[in-house]
Amino acid sequence: MSRHQRRRQSSRRPRRLAAPPLRFFMPLSLLACLLALLVLRGLATNEVFHDARVADSADKETVPESLLKGGPVIDARGEHNDDPVSYRIPDRTVVLSFDDGPDEEWTPKVLDVLESRGVRADFFVTGGMTARHPELIRRIVDEGHEIGLHSFTHPDFAFQSHARITWEMAQTQLALAGAAGVHSSLFRPPYSSNSAALDDWTYPVIKYLGARGYVTAFIDHDTDDWKRPGVDAIVKEAMPTTPGAGELILLHDSGGDRSQTVEALGILIDKLKADGYRFTTISEALGASSATTPVTGFRLWAGKGYVWATQLAVHTLPTLIGLLAVVGFLNFGRFALMLVLAPIHARRSKRQDLWGEPVTRPVTVLVPAYNERECIAHTLNSLAASDYPIEVIVIDDGSSDGTADIVEEMAMPFVRLIRKVNGGKPSALNAGIAAASHDIVVMMDGDTVFEPSTVRELVQPFADPSIGAVSGNAKVGNRDTLIGSWQHIEYVLGHNLDRRMYDMLGIIPTIPGAVGAFRKEALDAVGGMSEDTLAEDTDITMAVLCEGWRVVYAERARAWTEAPASLQQLWSQRYRWSYGSMQAMWKHRRAVTAKGPRGRFGRRGLPLVVLFGVVAPLLAPLVDIFLIYGVLFADAATTITSFAGFLGIQAVLSWYAFKLDREKPWHLISLPTQQLVYRQLMYIVLLQSAITAVTGGRLRWQKLRRTGEVSAPVEV
Repeated sequence: MSRHQRRRQSSRRPRRLAAPPLRFFMPLSLLACLLALLVLRGLATNEVFHDARVADSADKETVPESLLKGGPVIDARGEHNDDPVSYRIPDRTVVLSFDDGPDEEWTPKVLDVLESRGVRADFFVTGGMTARHPELIRRIVDEGHEIGLHSFTHPDFAFQSHARITWEMAQTQLALAGAAGVHSSLFRPPYSSNSAALDDWTYPVIKYLGARGYVTAFIDHDTDDWKRPGVDAIVKEAMPTTPGAGELILLHDSGGDRSQTVEALGILIDKLKADGYRFTTISEALGASSATTPVTGFRLWAGKGYVWATQLAVHTLPTLIGLLAVVGFLNFGRFALMLVLAPIHARRSKRQDLWGEPVTRPVTVLVPAYNERECIAHTLNSLAASDYPIEVIVIDDGSSDGTADIVEEMAMPFVRLIRKVNGGKPSALNAGIAAASHDIVVMMDGDTVFEPSTVRELVQPFADPSIGAVSGNAKVGNRDTLIGSWQHIEYVLGHNLDRRMYDMLGIIPTIPGAVGAFRKEALDAVGGMSEDTLAEDTDITMAVLCEGWRVVYAERARAWTEAPASLQQLWSQRYRWSYGSMQAMWKHRRAVTAKGPRGRFGRRGLPLVVLFGVVAPLLAPLVDIFLIYGVLFADAATTITSFAGFLGIQAVLSWYAFKLDREKPWHLISLPTQQLVYRQLMYIVLLQSAITAVTGGRLRWQKLRRTGEVSAPVEV
């Protein structure tokens, strides 16, 4: 045996697959990264973990009187934690503070006004806005302003646990470190006002954060600029109640239209300066060191990584939404084509004279077999019951389990056996084609059984001399398990309904290896079965189309095949199918620019096959990613309702497909689990196949273990 033959034989031997965790690692990691990007973006836009509750005023029994009547700045750090102290802004001093930013439109305008008048201020920023607009944080720091924390998602801390409060502050500090390389010890609670509003709910928050090194800054005056009361009203509210008294003034540079705030700001500064006020930051007003301190080392780089990831998430979302729209367009477009074309195909198939005079001449049935001892007898017995004249050629491709011996022992007069060294399924089929006595060749797998009428129904279209190949109707025989039922639904909906559509479009891309027929003239024209891909059935079908032959679907030519009975076997089979189909599409890519029949398939058929067979399934995980995100972090009710609508459409289409195929619809009871489990498994397989193809990996043939469970045609 030559080295080349030994290598081929080893490629057909079963081998142990990688453990499932390793097998799923790359595609699941990719999907997890996309979900993480959505969550990061949701955090930055205050969509994830958003809590809109605002506490009503509560009792003040635990709040010291000195704080209720004190200044707006409260220090509960260290030794002051048991007995916090408050500070007032000195006379003739104004601190301007801006909450909720930075905002890409209004914060720069506020900074321009402050810079033009030489005024420094305090900006109490949220972590989400900081991660979205790090360049504005850098400008705030570079221009000498002071940064304070205003939480990450702007919840009322009175309702939050200590763990949530700690997380809010830590995330905001992380964003600050990444944006400008600083941390801040200054904090302003969301929804707060002056210190007189402290109550039994908010006071513990001040002490908790004080124990962790934070100084809390309330206000003296709320301008209510967020209500947009008018420029004059904002200026009036900001003016000190007592002439000459120090003031900590609240304004907003985010959260909506802040044009009135920007206009009022210049007027307010000019007016207060004319009254002899100076403007400064909170820390400087109180004679303390700056609340903003530099960050180095790991915390700095962790912050940079966080901000970079958030930026990526924010800018990636429009792309993901666009791709999700593509998925929707392709899926609903495919559904529409199926609903329009499948009924036309069904009505056409009922015509008795569709193809012309009945085909009655004998045909050759090829059965390539490699280690099929459990199934081969059932296969040959089903052919013995055929109501059509056939010769059967079994090509034993170097089986090591006695498959050929079983064929010989059966001694069927219409069966010829060819023994050959292992060379792969294409090689076996080519050997059978060369030995075939008739001009029409039927191909089936060694684990498949035919109904008595299958061959007759399969060859009738060859009455039309333009037809080069015919696809039969492959059915799942072992459909009584959950995995079998899932595949049964897939075969009826995803394969057979697709073939009806593709038949009407004249571009059937795959004749299943389980049941198909070819004109020998068409096979000779394309050089027989190719060994270039792992999906020889798709490859040969596309080659026949490129030669100008028609390929049609004979729905009544039913064959019953044994589908994989375990997830591991299913993964192996679908991985090979997906990878081989991609190989076939790539092999025939030049048809897009070719002339004649090859060009017609390349410009009309190949794009649809790529869009419906590769692009849409590859993008399908986005549906589930947005589903998970919507249920966990956004509007769960709307998300679930939308997904239920999608399942409803899928159920209607599945029921219709079952009706066309004359299948009992009770198997559709497993459709919900198929959509929630099986569908995800299939697109993970496709993702892994695409990754293998892109990275240049090689996939070897993986022989499935058969049980011989499908022994006779199943009643429909």
